[in-house]
Amino acid sequence: MKRKFGNFLAVLGGLVVSSMAFAQGEAGVSSSAGLVAIGSALAIGLAALGGTLAQGRAADSALSGIARNPTSADKVFTPMIIALALIEFQAIMGFIIAFLLSNKF
Repeated sequence: MKRKFGNFLAVLGGLVVSSMAFAQGEAGVSSSAGLVAIGSALAIGLAALGGTLAQGRAADSALSGIARNPTSADKVFTPMIIALALIEFQAIMGFIIAFLLSNKF
């Protein structure tokens, strides 16, 4: 558990530092541009992290169910594909929100 928390803090620290570095811009940019950059970096980072974790768990559960009962493969496969598509859509929406936030200022 400590290792996962340490990895999470390292990724979060990297996001914060990189977003601050990229937030430095022209003199005419409003003062909230740095916060928008941090927000968009967090949005895409968390969307990617959440999407990959959710897809991994969904695939793991579906494949475990198929491994335990091979005759249920037809009944499990279609809902798994639909669930993976919805999870991927949420990750894409996180990217779109981050893109819109970064272009706002």
